[in-house]
Amino acid sequence: MTVIEIDGLRKSYGSGKAVDGVSLRVERGEIFGIAGPNGAGKTTIVECASGSRRRDGGILRVLGLDPWDDRRELLQRIGVQLQEAALPDAIKVGEALRMYASLYDRPADWRKLMDEWGLADRKGTRFARLSGGWKQRLFIALALVGNPEVVFLDELTTGLDPSARRMTWGLIRDLRERGVTVVLVTHFMDEAEALCDRIAIVDRGRVVAEGGPRELIEKGRSDSLENAYFALTGRETA
Repeated sequence: MTVIEIDGLRKSYGSGKAVDGVSLRVERGEIFGIAGPNGAGKTTIVECASGSRRRDGGILRVLGLDPWDDRRELLQRIGVQLQEAALPDAIKVGEALRMYASLYDRPADWRKLMDEWGLADRKGTRFARLSGGWKQRLFIALALVGNPEVVFLDELTTGLDPSARRMTWGLIRDLRERGVTVVLVTHFMDEAEALCDRIAIVDRGRVVAEGGPRELIEKGRSDSLENAYFALTGRETA
């Protein structure tokens, strides 16, 4: 079942086209990657799909709803962790989960969620004192507190050390096992290759390739998704 339908999505900022005619389909229960370099338009796609930014044109439906016109209803059914997500330094883990739960009509039990994501021992820890990995774990828990059907995760592992990054990968796989559809935005090609069932490679506001990791590697006649990306986009390797 298709849960996200995007046809000809367009968004500009001034004279610059951030998204230029993007079309995508995301199926229920998969981890769908939107991969590409910084500034490619990935975050803008997610912002439009999650109802936090109004599109200029194109057709967009998430769970059958228009993300902008029906955003109040949609926000009760999705979870979002955007790239610039942050919390007040002084807020405690338990306080943040309780506060977020109060925003939903049918929230998950935030105490149970805290236990499930290993945060119980840090219930009284202030946000500023959490390591990068534990902050990301909290952000995932916050994105799940509304019992979402679809979760958008934007550049979740940027700035994490390798150990915390791999821990976060495990958390993302757990979401799929729970039946949650995950849209994962990343500029790390190894991350997309390791986690995603299907991937759209975005470059300069357009989708330049789409498919499973192995399919994209074969299209790029390469041995890794990172090398395939350079072949498919015509960019020079770093």
